[in-house]
Amino acid sequence: MPINYKYAAPKNFYALAGTLTPWLAAATVLLLAAGLYMALFVAPPDYQQGESVRIMYVHVPSAWMSMFVYVIMAGAGAIGLVWNIKLAEVLAAVSAPIGASFTLLALVTGSLWGKPMWGAWWAWDARLTSELILLFLYIGFMALQAAIDDPRRAARASALLALVGVVNIPVIHFSVQWWNTLHQPASISSIAKVGTPAIDPSMLWPLLIMAVAFKLYYVTVALMRMRAEILERERNTAWVAEVLSAR
Repeated sequence: MPINYKYAAPKNFYALAGTLTPWLAAATVLLLAAGLYMALFVAPPDYQQGESVRIMYVHVPSAWMSMFVYVIMAGAGAIGLVWNIKLAEVLAAVSAPIGASFTLLALVTGSLWGKPMWGAWWAWDARLTSELILLFLYIGFMALQAAIDDPRRAARASALLALVGVVNIPVIHFSVQWWNTLHQPASISSIAKVGTPAIDPSMLWPLLIMAVAFKLYYVTVALMRMRAEILERERNTAWVAEVLSAR
């Protein structure tokens, strides 16, 4: 039996998302502008990588988001499977294209960085390969949803695929520790180990601002896509007819 929370109802969530979206979009634009300005004009070049290090301010948040969105997608799919919550299924469905976009962006920017640093656009490095597998998992999720006409059946089938694919997330995260790879080790996670990050604050702050901007971007776009998906799935209900007639 579905859980009866107030905002688990599509009608209530639709209204809430419509209220939050403009504010989240404005915050996204402001943080993205601030982060890009600091990354391009304030942060210094790296003593080894030179100006190529500026790719990091897009590449690293994109890589973080590729994993973050997949975990959200798989978690939402699991909630939909266990508790039969429609909004969880909708969240999983709309998250897949966004997560795939972040993954593709991470791979492309990683290749742009790899050419001057490694002398090659691509290497079958453990982290790069597992990130590529993540992109295929996103594509498989979307293909499975598109192949099944019934949205509820499609949600259940794709949720199972997403849950199986979750095993790839720790592989991506720990690959630089488990194997001898070309990819550089994490700089931010060392904060918890030694008290200070391995990256200078002049580079750390733009990176963190960009990371928050990317997360807000995901939430904003996910809410917009959820509103559209809710209207599509609930198109035969009275409340959707009222919303459309009021426009």
